[in-house]
Amino acid sequence: MSSEAVTRMERFPAPYGREITLDNVLHESGMQLLRITVREGRRFTIFDLDTPTAAHWGSAMQGWSEQMEQGGDNHA
Repeated sequence: MSSEAVTRMERFPAPYGREITLDNVLHESGMQLLRITVREGRRFTIFDLDTPTAAHWGSAMQGWSEQMEQGGDNHA
């Protein structure tokens, strides 16, 4: 059975009563992942992302939020 060390980074509310948690997960093998957990009532959705995927996703989200703040088009 493999072991992992989980360090809480952030927890914050999201629209419609959801809660988002970000954790740093260090596996026994040395592999490090970003764990994103979205809680919707009693339902959980969990993503474990490697560094390149987290960077790409983060960049896309940042770009979208900046566009929306500038009154950008709501259509992709």
